[in-house]
Amino acid sequence: MFTGIIEEIGTITSIRSTESSINFKIDAKKIMEDISLGDSIAVNGVCLTVTEFTSNSFQVDVMPETVKSTSLKILSKGSKVNLERAMSANGRFGGHFVSGHVDGTGKIVRKTRESNAVYYEIEVLEKLTDTLIHKGSVTIDGISLTIFGLEATKILISIIPHTLSETILEQKGVGDIVNIECDMIGKYIKKFINQQVQQKSSSLSESFLKENGFY
Repeated sequence: MFTGIIEEIGTITSIRSTESSINFKIDAKKIMEDISLGDSIAVNGVCLTVTEFTSNSFQVDVMPETVKSTSLKILSKGSKVNLERAMSANGRFGGHFVSGHVDGTGKIVRKTRESNAVYYEIEVLEKLTDTLIHKGSVTIDGISLTIFGLEATKILISIIPHTLSETILEQKGVGDIVNIECDMIGKYIKKFINQQVQQKSSSLSESFLKENGFY
C-alpha cells in the first residue's frame, strides 16, 4: 500500500530488456536508508519489487503484463522517476489509498499556468473515468492528486509549486504519457454494483431500482 506522496526522484542508470520484460537499475538516496530485498517500491506509480541493491541504487524487474499496461516501457537510461516506499504502519497518511497497480495510461493534451498552479488536462479511456469523481483522488505517475475537472475521456488536475519541484511532473508536457491509477474505493464500489445488477438482472424492475436507491 502507498499514499501517493513522492519521497524522491530517482534516476535510471541501467536497463536490461527483452521483447516482453525489463530490468531497471535506479539510483536513489533517501529510500536507500532502510531498503531490503523484497521491498515494494512504487516507480512512477507502479509497484515493483527490489531484487538487488547497493548503498546508492536498487534493481527491479518489470514483468510482461506491467510492460504492456504502463509507461515504463518508454523509459530510457537517464530518465527521472518518481519513487515511494510502501507505507509503514506507524507513518502519517498524507495522500490516499494507492495500490501501485496501474489501471492504464493517459496522454497530456494541455498544460497551462495560472497564478502559482499548473493545470494538466489528461486524455484517458472512458473505462477509467467511470470510477472517478470531481474533487476525488487520482494517482498520476504515482502522485496523489485531486481532480478539478472530469469529462468522459479527460481529467483536469492542478499542481502546486511544491509538487512540481518534488516530482517529475514538471518535466512532462503535451504529448507525454503518464500512468493512471484510479481511486481504489471507486473501483470496489463499481465492481460491487455491477455484480449486484448482474445477479438480479432477471428481476430488474422499477421497484428494484427504488429499493436500491437508484431513484
